[in-house]
Amino acid sequence: MQAKAHAKNVRIAPRKVKLVIDLIRGKQVGEAIAILRHTPKSASPVVEKLLNSAIANAEHNYQMDVNKLVIEQVYANEGPTLKRFRPRAMGRASRINKRTSHITIVVSEK
Repeated sequence: MQAKAHAKNVRIAPRKVKLVIDLIRGKQVGEAIAILRHTPKSASPVVEKLLNSAIANAEHNYQMDVNKLVIEQVYANEGPTLKRFRPRAMGRASRINKRTSHITIVVSEK
């Protein structure tokens, strides 16, 4: 049995999120939360909140034991990109891509 949690359109680039989620893949839930609390990256609080949501889903919807939960899958896909323009020299403009992520966490009992 698996429990999932999704976070869509998170305003952090997927490259930056992947650095954080690679740290917790395959770990037990308690250890993963400890890692996220002590990781100084902007994606850490977002991933921690999502992990807590996945734990709550497992406990409430599937009656799983929280102490036995393991992160089975965690991935970040690219969401829609916000396109913004910045003025440059000699009347030109350059585009700035503000990237977003869709993050998914899947937990299951060991």
